[in-house]
Amino acid sequence: MALNFRFAVVSDLHIALPHTIWDHPSRFHLVEVSIPAFESVIEHLTQLDLDFLLLPGDLTQHGEPENHLWLQQRLSKLPFPVYVVPGNHDVPVIMADQQSIGFADFPHYYRKFGYDNPEQIYYTHQVLPGVRVIGLNSNFFDAQGKQLGRLDQQQLTWLENVLATATEELVLVMIHHNVVEHIPQQSRHPMGNRYMLQNAPKLLKLLRQYRVKLVFTGHLHVQDIACSDGVYDITTGSLVSYPHPYRVFEFRQDNYGREWLQVLSHRVESVPDFPNLQHLSKQWMGDRSLPFLMKFLTHPPLNLPSEQAQAIAPSLRDFWSKIADGDALFDYPQFPQNVRHYIQTYSAIARCGTPHFIDNNSTLLLEK
Repeated sequence: MALNFRFAVVSDLHIALPHTIWDHPSRFHLVEVSIPAFESVIEHLTQLDLDFLLLPGDLTQHGEPENHLWLQQRLSKLPFPVYVVPGNHDVPVIMADQQSIGFADFPHYYRKFGYDNPEQIYYTHQVLPGVRVIGLNSNFFDAQGKQLGRLDQQQLTWLENVLATATEELVLVMIHHNVVEHIPQQSRHPMGNRYMLQNAPKLLKLLRQYRVKLVFTGHLHVQDIACSDGVYDITTGSLVSYPHPYRVFEFRQDNYGREWLQVLSHRVESVPDFPNLQHLSKQWMGDRSLPFLMKFLTHPPLNLPSEQAQAIAPSLRDFWSKIADGDALFDYPQFPQNVRHYIQTYSAIARCGTPHFIDNNSTLLLEK
């Protein structure tokens, strides 16, 4: 029987009750809107007859117990199943401290949202007949306790066992860190590599072996769809960062086995205390962009002198907000040629040289 179902993805909620919000002059996240923005999204999604909802990490601002508890209680009232995975903000420490829950505590908060076995921080569920969701944990702590984006060998072995038994099902993988590059040279870029799964090639090899085509990620806070040899990494922007997006997907399969994924992107336009949220949020990001831009321009691969970077940076005030929006096109003919050409590489241009707008609203034909 042909598959036909609808689901949504809302990423990087950064839920923060008012008393847990702390400020920083270069903070891009407008966490003040986290709860009203999520309520606005839920109001919309409950009208759509969804089959399920995916939340690929950074559910809370800094792993605060009260924020996890608020979200747990809110999700329990929804009329459709919800599946979550942890982001780096959800489990920032191995052992609980005064601010955050511990790494092993996360599944206990979300037993109804994927974690039937709270002793394991990854899981799989058959969400519909013939459809399986796999929720992976990409938070890894090294010997010094530093948090990295990585899958440990135990999880990879478990994943291969699951995939080997799910060959007749459509598999949807959810993981916080990106597994396909969404910005130029992301895995090697000094500012972009922390958003990549360190051992993404291992995971991709496994996914290709078992013909898994769809991976849903977050973390980078941009709207982007990237593909690597048949594996789509669909990353969804943050609900607390411009343009405050979320996605609704329609999966369709015909009687000949051909498969399509329709992607529709929405955004939160306003919330009670921020009636012109889109404009204000873009301004917020631009106002805080200078430290980011100076680092971007003076670090590899551009390595510009500080004085030159300071002269160029104001023209790039909206650079990241355009990337976050998806389907961006860039050209700054007034820039030095090396800078102009490098910035152009961030544009949504296909290999043939024409604009390729698939990040927000598109239909993907999934190859067999």
